[in-house]
Amino acid sequence: MTPHPQISVVIPCLNEEEAVGRVVDRAWLGIERSGRSGEVIVVDNGSTDRSADVAAEHGALVVTERRQGYGSAYLAGLAHARGEYVVMGDADETYPLEELGGFVDKLEQGEDLVIGSRFRGTIHEGAMPWSNRFVGNPMLTGMLNVLFGVKVSDAHCGMRALRRSALPVLDLHATGMEFASEMVFKAFRRGLSVGEIPIDYFPRTGESKLRRYGDAWRHVRFMLLYSPSWLYLAPGGLFLLLGLAGMLVLATGPVDVFGRSWQIHTMLGFVAMTLIGAQVIQLGVFARTYARVRIGERDRLLERLGKGLRLEHGLLVGGLLAAAALAILGTIFVSWTADGFGSLGHEYATALGLTFLGLGLQVVFGSFFLALLTMRLAEDRPALILPTRRESVVASKR
Repeated sequence: MTPHPQISVVIPCLNEEEAVGRVVDRAWLGIERSGRSGEVIVVDNGSTDRSADVAAEHGALVVTERRQGYGSAYLAGLAHARGEYVVMGDADETYPLEELGGFVDKLEQGEDLVIGSRFRGTIHEGAMPWSNRFVGNPMLTGMLNVLFGVKVSDAHCGMRALRRSALPVLDLHATGMEFASEMVFKAFRRGLSVGEIPIDYFPRTGESKLRRYGDAWRHVRFMLLYSPSWLYLAPGGLFLLLGLAGMLVLATGPVDVFGRSWQIHTMLGFVAMTLIGAQVIQLGVFARTYARVRIGERDRLLERLGKGLRLEHGLLVGGLLAAAALAILGTIFVSWTADGFGSLGHEYATALGLTFLGLGLQVVFGSFFLALLTMRLAEDRPALILPTRRESVVASKR
């Protein structure tokens, strides 16, 4: 084993007996061509064939990871990597690991993460199904670019390289195929320098382990969970604005729109849109706050707002909304009383008042919950050390 390898090649492996030996050889060739020292780590992720033995026979350090999953395998391999530069590639002969020197060169030139681009390189015949090439990968990469402001052409390429010193910054946790997405968007979010290299992509050897729809959904779900602005704030804001606009238009009674009469049922629809929109926005604020406080995600907007906004500001806004609601409902009640508690009219104004009351209470209780989320954790504060009973007795005798 090399005392201080400059390059660590990490290769996850699940039942790749036929190909893994040649892949390891390609990795060693790539290290040799780069003119640097290195090591090859194969992570056996529960193979039932001779994959681990074959990898060891070709000079790889074999690490066993029993927790199933693409991300689990990489997390185990990265934990064992000792090189300054870490190169990642699959064990199915799809990636040209013998050309890893170009990736390491870009790292030495200042990049923190370098991703291979199959779409800017050459995808050989039979290497990628039509649906993946023209639908799945472009859609997932485009979604990642839009949701996180990423600028890459092939976010899910399995050949990539990064500085080992960047791993604490990335703080990777995903255990499945979404590991690839997590690495890319966290690199952009946390200010790391990201580059791309066009590569060749070859037909795989052996049976594919990719679950086309299941793995695609894992990527989508993971990206949405880490993108509360798009998941919550965008649709919630649209619902809230439309709902408020409709309610205000109908607040005084029916109106004609394009020759159609909008009446109380339309008003109730706008009420529902308003309350749903406000609820979704509030969940988005909770999610962004949780991600910032508990997970450590940077959120410049919340950080700026957090300097000026306090629990009392939320209570004031919620209180004003509730007060406006009570004023509207109180006026209606007084009118109803004056009419001898007869038929209750003012349906539109009543709906408006009840909506304001719901919004006000939601803001009040949501503000308390936000204050709870942003409280410093106990481990962040110095512990309060209380004297023992014996110490207290001794002190009192003195």
